[in-house]
Amino acid sequence: MSTVEFPPPIRPLGELPTIYGVIIYPGFQSLDVFGPLDALNSLSLHYPLQLAVIAETLDPVSTKPPAHLENPSSNFSQSIVPTHTFDTAPAVDVLVVPGGLGNRDPMNVGAAIAYIEKIYPTLQYLITVCTGSGLAAQAGVLDGRRATTNKRAWARTTQLRPQVRWVAHARWVIDGNIWTSSGVSAGIDVIFAFMGEVYGEEVATSISNFLEYERHMDSAWDPFSDLYNL
Repeated sequence: MSTVEFPPPIRPLGELPTIYGVIIYPGFQSLDVFGPLDALNSLSLHYPLQLAVIAETLDPVSTKPPAHLENPSSNFSQSIVPTHTFDTAPAVDVLVVPGGLGNRDPMNVGAAIAYIEKIYPTLQYLITVCTGSGLAAQAGVLDGRRATTNKRAWARTTQLRPQVRWVAHARWVIDGNIWTSSGVSAGIDVIFAFMGEVYGEEVATSISNFLEYERHMDSAWDPFSDLYNL
């Protein structure tokens, strides 16, 4: 995939988002973060993008779940080093909010929820993956909007904020400048859908072909909603 062959965006470069932020917290789901980020890594080979990895402190943040949810016979996790704290993060155009077992512990995510509430009015786009929509919901930014979330965690997540118009049968949902996805791997589909809308379908297709990823193109495709009888 050479620069010469790469398709042009559908919008002028000056209108495209350039600064992306991703929130992390202890017990975040790794694919929720790295699925979308890997697609954006490839996009950054062609457009001048910047990334802020944002957490409560600058200490490494692990995927290790809360103690009451982990397997005591396992020691298996990965850590990522933040680039900014919630207090020092730059203004971002697009914020990605992942899910993960860690958001079941309010002590882990209180600062993240407050940050989402504070920064949302300045964002061009908000993208949530899996139960990351639960954090956005608790921040109040999904009130009155259509949104979706992980189907296995449906009851637990949707009860966090009944003011949201939760959509049970959806791979992803778009409402205004907010994009929410179903569970875990759906974050890859929502980032490609976002890429297709903002940069153009030719760009999204070029990136997905480069990653050899077969996209789900229908936002209503959702066998997991059926699996959990939603």
